Amino acid sequence: MQMRHWLTISASFLLVTATAPAGFGAEKLLGNYSFVLEIEGATAGQFRSVSGLSAETEVVEFREGGENSLVHKLPGRLKYSNIVLKRGFIPDTVLRDWIWTNLDPDGTVDRRDGALVLQDRAGNEVVRYEFFDAWPCKWSGFAPEADSDAAFVEEIEICIEFFREILPAEE
Repeated sequence: MQMRHWLTISASFLLVTATAPAGFGAEKLLGNYSFVLEIEGATAGQFRSVSGLSAETEVVEFREGGENSLVHKLPGRLKYSNIVLKRGFIPDTVLRDWIWTNLDPDGTVDRRDGALVLQDRAGNEVVRYEFFDAWPCKWSGFAPEADSDAAFVEEIEICIEFFREILPAEE
């Protein structure tokens, strides 16, 4: 049986607790958040929902010889999940061009570095996740019916090689 360790972020992961780290008061934990996508240093979009930002180290079990032997647990392969972003349809060109270049039937893969930035309601950066060698691997959306007020929501999935977390410097 394999054991797994997970690091996950989602829109609901920030909860007010009495043990918030020094310099990170409850006022930063309350309210609405915004997820900003940066590609190669330029803002490529703002999203209402982000999921899939996770890292996993597989655990490899190694048993010493003998009937009542001890089982050692060693770190195995490190894997990063794809990032899934959702937002209302926005006809921007920078992100759309990157998406459709990678989803073209000619098989072109345009890998880029970027960041996913969580901002509080005042627009201050709460945490940044820099990712590397990324490319859009999936796009989906739905077309609302003519007599509906539903928004056109698109979902963009970005395949990443790895990421790292960067907290803002304390003042």
